[in-house]
Amino acid sequence: MRAWDPAKRPDQTESVRTIDSDHRAPIRRVTRSRGAGRPGDLTAAARDPGRATERSRRGNASFETLRTELTDGVLTATLDAPPINMIGPALVRDLVTLLGGLARTTEVRVVVFDSADPDFFIAHVDLNKVAEYSAEAAKAGGGPQDAFLGMVLRKLSEVPVVTIAKLRGRARGAGSEFVLACDMCFAARENALLGQPECGFGVAPGAGGLQHLTRLLGRGRAMEVILGAQDADADLAERYGWINRALPDAELDEFVAMLARRIASFPSAAIQSTKLAINELTLPPADAVRADGRRFQELVAAPEVQNRSKELFGRGFQTRGPLELDLGARLADLPAAG
Repeated sequence: MRAWDPAKRPDQTESVRTIDSDHRAPIRRVTRSRGAGRPGDLTAAARDPGRATERSRRGNASFETLRTELTDGVLTATLDAPPINMIGPALVRDLVTLLGGLARTTEVRVVVFDSADPDFFIAHVDLNKVAEYSAEAAKAGGGPQDAFLGMVLRKLSEVPVVTIAKLRGRARGAGSEFVLACDMCFAARENALLGQPECGFGVAPGAGGLQHLTRLLGRGRAMEVILGAQDADADLAERYGWINRALPDAELDEFVAMLARRIASFPSAAIQSTKLAINELTLPPADAVRADGRRFQELVAAPEVQNRSKELFGRGFQTRGPLELDLGARLADLPAAG
């Protein structure tokens, strides 16, 4: 077992694996020579020594909000973004770095995402930093037209390794959308909660939730969970098809570890080709994801949304406390919209 750093490569070449964004081209390999870099380039540590210190403290030189361990082709990526694992610019930056590394490496065959926080897998986006994390999303390779979190999560779905979410605690909003972007999700029956609370704020899910939930749950159930904006426990999420399985907490780690090791032991070409074929049948078109991102960014700036958000911030939103722990139920306590 060792930490995995996508910035480090074992030799002088890197094998870059990509899947066509329209899911029609086969997986291909491109060999590039490693150069010494452009004159004047600075490492991340040189640009921001404080950030480098924080990354070193967390055990990986490339990440601020992730801890990684690689064992026999299975990479465990632990989300660690206090106070409640919100998606902000640092976490998006780390996801972009991680996904870029996964496209290049041949060491990793399966990634298991879990959380260092037992109460929050990913709480939701940081509503104070929508512009900042959107700017980081644009660095994933698509440019300004892809400055949406949903396009980063789409790359998570497309990356040529298998991704598994091991869910304990709350995954709401973009946290649920992160889970939906993974290839599989297994959740602890006693403590996992999923939700799409956006309509309670006055916006619509903007990072893939509309697309994935409608395909997985069907029209009626998608309407229920998105428009109702209530939390779903692991048993309900399993019954609706939101996740693969709800398991007793005591059995979750071993089940996921066994499945990940099993998949990692199979021929990689078969795994990648099968994932590509399934993606072609099930992933939403990129333009639909972009449209959802634009809708979210437009609605989140509306006066009514700003007023409702201000009310929630006054009650403890985005801090560790009763509101965030029970957000699905407490949305009903807001004044009725006009």
